[in-house]
Amino acid sequence: MISKRKPSEARERDLQLALTRIQRGRAHTGETKVTIAAVAREAGVSTALIHNHYPNIAEAIREAQGRSSRIQRDLKEQDLSKEREKNRVLREEIKTLRNKVASLASINEVLIAENSALKGKHREFNVVDLVKK
Repeated sequence: MISKRKPSEARERDLQLALTRIQRGRAHTGETKVTIAAVAREAGVSTALIHNHYPNIAEAIREAQGRSSRIQRDLKEQDLSKEREKNRVLREEIKTLRNKVASLASINEVLIAENSALKGKHREFNVVDLVKK
């Protein structure tokens, strides 16, 4: 026995109706939660059919769940741009701090040299410590 397949438009209409029935609480299968699997059961098709041939229905289901891939993508993009901005600010801070470290290292080297020269002069016998009384 050969079964005749439904046209794409009719199948899409059936999927839309199944989604609407579930959302309104009038599903024939008793489904209450909107998922791709629930819509597939309600329409009498496989989940793979929805994923592979009706991506707009899958997107509508995700939107009904509150986790649209477009919404998720936009949120991730916003998060990414915020993190990039933080990264830029931190890189600038690192650059500034490295310059300060280099400057302080230079000053430190000068002070070490001066300290060494003063210790050498102090060790000579003709240098006397001045003590205030």
